[in-house]
Amino acid sequence: MTTTTRRASRRRPTSPARQTSRASGAAWTLLAWLAGLLFFLPVLWMVLTGFKREVDAASNPPTWVFTPALDGYRQVFDRDLTPYLLNSVTASLLSTLLVLLLATPAAYALSIRPVAKWRDVLFFFISTKMLPAVAALLPIYLLVKQFGMLDNVWTMVILYTSMNLPLAVWMMRSFLLEVPSALIEASAMDGANLTVTIRRILLPIVAPGLAATALICFIFSWNEFFFAVNLTATRAGTAPIFLVGFVTSEGLFLARLCAAATIVSLPVVLAGWIAQKQLVRGLSMGAVK
Repeated sequence: MTTTTRRASRRRPTSPARQTSRASGAAWTLLAWLAGLLFFLPVLWMVLTGFKREVDAASNPPTWVFTPALDGYRQVFDRDLTPYLLNSVTASLLSTLLVLLLATPAAYALSIRPVAKWRDVLFFFISTKMLPAVAALLPIYLLVKQFGMLDNVWTMVILYTSMNLPLAVWMMRSFLLEVPSALIEASAMDGANLTVTIRRILLPIVAPGLAATALICFIFSWNEFFFAVNLTATRAGTAPIFLVGFVTSEGLFLARLCAAATIVSLPVVLAGWIAQKQLVRGLSMGAVK
């Protein structure tokens, strides 16, 4: 009997349970792909519509076969998109940076060194997200007008920081709770103060959590529309405000709108794609390597 024959004779037939498990795994994989494609279909339709002419974009039933054109993108850039993008970048980046600077020490005080009545503090933070935005619009508008900060990008920075701070505190607290207390105690025994402990020990460990928190806050700030449309005009208008300009009394310019929406979506898509590994690790608390 040859070696190959002996190895073949030693192989055991696959059990029915293992075959069922493999079939179930393949079915779940197929279902996940179908769900992903279903969620991606509107994005694909938006990108394709941006390359249509207005007559093809407005056709009913939709035009599936068309000659690609760049007219929509030319008209978008002719309307000077750059100031709106710069306002969105400024407001989103600065507010995200402020959120991280404020949320990290607050989460430290609520996790590793919990303050008195920390449960009440956490509930107060999250309760601010329960108020409908429209209910807070009038007092915010009057306050901003009183300080002469209407149509000011710094107003949006302050608002976005206050909007994202509660969520960031809760997220950073969950990440900091996973840090072994032995590391904190060892650093204290070595004579490290609070600043050194946070900078050299905690931040490198929770870096994926920081990336996930920063990306989520950036996305929420970039996509915010309600306060931007009511508190800005020409100088501090953000990218979502630019998109509304294509919905006019003359009609809906669908091809231009989709072209502009594709351009506006690119920074967020690129940021998510670049930080996807850190985002997955952060949201899964390091369970996915």
